[in-house]
Amino acid sequence: MPRHDTSGRDHDVVLYGATGFAGALTAMYLARHAPADCRWALAGRSTAKLERLRDQLAALNPACADLPLLLADSADPESLRALAVGTRVLATTVGPYLLHGEPLVAACAEAGTDYLDLTGEPEFVDRVYLRHDAAARASGARLVHACGFDSVPCDLGVHYTVGLLPKGVPLRIDGFVRTNASFSGGTLASALTAVGRPAAMARVARARRRSEAPPAGRSVRAPFGPPVRSRETRTWGIPLPTLDPRVVARSAAALDDYGPDFRYRHYAGVRRLPTALAGVVGAGALSALAQVPPARRWLSGRLQPGEGPPPERRARSWFVVRFVASGGGTRLITEVAGGDPGYGETAKMLAEGALSLAFDELPDTAGQVTTAVAMGDALTRRLRDAGITFRVVRG
Repeated sequence: MPRHDTSGRDHDVVLYGATGFAGALTAMYLARHAPADCRWALAGRSTAKLERLRDQLAALNPACADLPLLLADSADPESLRALAVGTRVLATTVGPYLLHGEPLVAACAEAGTDYLDLTGEPEFVDRVYLRHDAAARASGARLVHACGFDSVPCDLGVHYTVGLLPKGVPLRIDGFVRTNASFSGGTLASALTAVGRPAAMARVARARRRSEAPPAGRSVRAPFGPPVRSRETRTWGIPLPTLDPRVVARSAAALDDYGPDFRYRHYAGVRRLPTALAGVVGAGALSALAQVPPARRWLSGRLQPGEGPPPERRARSWFVVRFVASGGGTRLITEVAGGDPGYGETAKMLAEGALSLAFDELPDTAGQVTTAVAMGDALTRRLRDAGITFRVVRG
């Protein structure tokens, strides 16, 4: 089946969940940076909230005074189908995605509409692959998950690093993440949803492995190993059980540039060993508490969805991801760095990803694809122009 022709649709980009914490920041970024000829719209459940947000955007850019407002609800599949058929690209910030995300993915896969989200939930990503990848391939829709701090810096950072290494040789890359950022109620809710369902997550992951063919004649691994001491980054590396290494591995499996034998390991980079040990204990405690429903409800009540760090806290926040890479006798260290990762830079990544899908010359892909596969160098260039650093530190 050929790719659906979306050129005649009313909108180039629709932002769903625009009145939430991350959604409003993404809308503000688009108000400042979307090209003048971009036909974009805001979508959400409440007309009053959408109107208030539009007024705020008009103060940033008077052209936003006439921004279209679209009503939709994740519990109303018909409203989501109307969103999908009316736009070329649909970006959503409505999570936890495991609870609220699948009907919108289904609508986009059927309509041939490119879809982006901010999920860091492995179970949701695997469920989408099993249930909607085939439909998206048939319609030509690109389903791109994790288009924020999960997992753009790691996925595009590894892609950038691979481009600097010799071709056709085994490659080894370790990523070390450092940040001082805090998180919002929506992020907390998604994290608790993800870690609170280990059995279901493992079951869906196994089903995906059975249905997904490995790359022919190539080896791709993203092992979860023990802590390490990195002389190159001068940090202790604490393994991170996040979505990022899975995304990197899927990019490596889809792209031959990653070589015949590729391995990626993903760590939190911590300067002091006591801090590293405390982090391991704390993560274990959070995961254990998330298994108990009353404890999970208590934890989720600490921050409500829609709440997040204030502007002055976000202004002081930063992130750095360093990649220690080797292959074919070459060894180098690269870096992706920016400001507030969870919100300011995540809004930038989601917005630029949507604009890239709408306007850039991109590879001919469809189905569930990663940022590196769908947008690759085009999105990296956009993010560099927007102030996120991609550079060689040593090598």
